[in-house]
Amino acid sequence: MIGETEKNGPLRDGSPRILYRDSRCLVVNKLPGEAVEGAAPGMIDLPRLLAETSGVPSGPEGLAVPVAVNRLDVPASGCVLFARTRRALPRLNAALRQGGIEKRYWVIAENPSARELPEAGEWVHWLRRNPRTNKSRAWAEEGPGRKQGILRYRIKGRGERYIFLEIELAAGRHHQIRAQLAAQGLFIKGDLKYGARRSERGGGIRLHARSLCFPDPAEPERIIRVIAPPPVRDRLWLDFEVEAASLENFP
Repeated sequence: MIGETEKNGPLRDGSPRILYRDSRCLVVNKLPGEAVEGAAPGMIDLPRLLAETSGVPSGPEGLAVPVAVNRLDVPASGCVLFARTRRALPRLNAALRQGGIEKRYWVIAENPSARELPEAGEWVHWLRRNPRTNKSRAWAEEGPGRKQGILRYRIKGRGERYIFLEIELAAGRHHQIRAQLAAQGLFIKGDLKYGARRSERGGGIRLHARSLCFPDPAEPERIIRVIAPPPVRDRLWLDFEVEAASLENFP
């Protein structure tokens, strides 16, 4: 069974960004620049914003501030799942650890030489995070402190300057998509940290969590699916949507 998205009010900025909400969890279409946890000074603290605008579930199980289940980098956008109760949080975290939450991403990457890239494929790398620079690097072989990352991709469109990719991760590592694409010579548009030529207006990057499928924490046999439109409705994202319309399913 696919859960129907509940119609909800907008967040403070006036856009209808709540994609799903019930008493146990919610999914929001995050904007670039918002932090899903550990917001630095001057950064938008998305959990607190949601607590202010969505309220706290009644009863002793309700969390005063919702807790993010899946993480999304500050400059990225798209679906983020939050638990709203103490009972829902461990159940959703367990589903994430056990591969029961499906996450798909859209990426606009730079590299004219990507014309030789196969239409679909899988990349396996070993990643290690540098805490000093808050950056990850991907290697083709195992090594000390490295964790395996598996990424599946499908090309949704090609242009003279950019390539459109849909991505699915087998396991989520720190900056995994950004690091694995950089290891392949592909650079997410706007992502100066991982090799892009120039920044995006507003400081975001063209990495968008397009969809989430997850089990209802109260009824695990009920699968909830949400899709997030790109928050910036410009020519590049509109072109991506047109190209993706004919290739909706992963192989």
